[in-house]
Amino acid sequence: MLKVKQAKLTLEDGTVFTGKSFGSENSVAGEVVFYTAMTGYPESLTDPSYTGQILVSTFPMIGNYGVPVNKQENGIHKYYESHKLHISGLIISDYSFEFSHWNAEKSLSDWLKEYSVPGLFDIDTRALTKILREKGSMLGKIEFDDEIDFYDPNKENLVAIASCNEKEVYGDGEHKVVLIDCGVKNNIIRCLIERNSTVIRVPWDYDFTNEAFDGLFISNGPGDPAMCKKTVEHIKSVIGEEKPIMGICLGNQLLARAAGADTYKLKYGHRSHNQPVLLQDTNKCYITSQNHGYAVETDTLPNDWEPLFTNVNDNTNEGIKHKTLPFFSTQFHPEASSGPTDTEFLFDDFIKNLDKNKK
Repeated sequence: MLKVKQAKLTLEDGTVFTGKSFGSENSVAGEVVFYTAMTGYPESLTDPSYTGQILVSTFPMIGNYGVPVNKQENGIHKYYESHKLHISGLIISDYSFEFSHWNAEKSLSDWLKEYSVPGLFDIDTRALTKILREKGSMLGKIEFDDEIDFYDPNKENLVAIASCNEKEVYGDGEHKVVLIDCGVKNNIIRCLIERNSTVIRVPWDYDFTNEAFDGLFISNGPGDPAMCKKTVEHIKSVIGEEKPIMGICLGNQLLARAAGADTYKLKYGHRSHNQPVLLQDTNKCYITSQNHGYAVETDTLPNDWEPLFTNVNDNTNEGIKHKTLPFFSTQFHPEASSGPTDTEFLFDDFIKNLDKNKK
C-alpha cells in the first residue's frame, strides 16, 4: 500500500483542509487562488504570473500525462513557459500516480520535489473553490510538522522576482522588438520569433529608451502593477516617440497606467481557458486563456484611449487601445499556452503596425 504523508492547508479565515502529500514536504505560505483549466498544468506551473501563489486546480484529476521532456529551442524551453516552477504550492482533488504520454519524461510528483514545491491531493477542491469565490482570493499556508506565518506576496514587487536579470536576445528577424520581461511566458517569445522578429528581452526596470528598436512589447507577470513605477516611466517615453506598443496581461495594466488610467485588484481574478471577451463595437466574441488578479479601471482611461475588449462574464476590461496611435494591449493571453489560440492574430496586428511605422 502506498504511504503518503498528511499535511494541512489553512486559510486566513481559519478554514482548515487536510490532505495528502505528493510533492515536496516543506511548509509554504502564499495567496491561494484557483484555476479552472482542464489541461495544461505544465504550462501553468511554469507561468511566472503565479509567483507567490498556492494554486488550486478545480479539475479533479491531475498528473495523468506527466511532465514533458526538458528540451530547448531558440534558446528557451520548448514545452515549458519558463525555466522553472513558479507556484508556491499545488492543491488538487485526485493525483494520478501513474502517467502516460509520448512526450513525458517524469511524474508531476517528481517535478514538484525537484523544485521544492509542496503538493496536496485528496482535498475537497469544490468546497475550497466555493470559499474563494464567495470571499475572494485569500492568504493560506501548507503546513507539515511545523507551523509558519501567513505571507502576503502582493506586498512585494513580484515582478522584480520573476523578471530576468540581464538583457537577452532571441531570433534574428527584421523586426527589432524590445520585450519588457515582467515575468514573460516563453510562448510570447515564440510567437514573435515566428513573425520574423528579433526579440530583445530586458529586465523590468531596464532603461532601453536610448537604444534602437522598432517596437515595444510589455509582457505578462505577477502582482500589483502599481509596484512597477520604473517600467511605467519607460513605457511613457515610448508613447511619446509613437513607436508601436503591444502588451499582454500585466502589460495591459502597465500600458494603462502609463496612459494615466488606474488599476485595481479583482475579487478572485480570472484564471481559466474559457473566458469570453467581446471586441469593442462589434458582436465578435472570443474564448481566451487568462491568468490575472488585477484589472484596468476602464472609466479612468484618458479621452484619447478606449477599451479594446470587455469580459462578457463580469464586464471588466480585457484590453485597451489608443484611438489614433499604434498602441494596444490585451488582458488575456493571445499566445495561450495553454488554452485556445483564437486571438493569436493580434500578434500579426502588432507586426503590421511595425511595418507601417517603418514606411
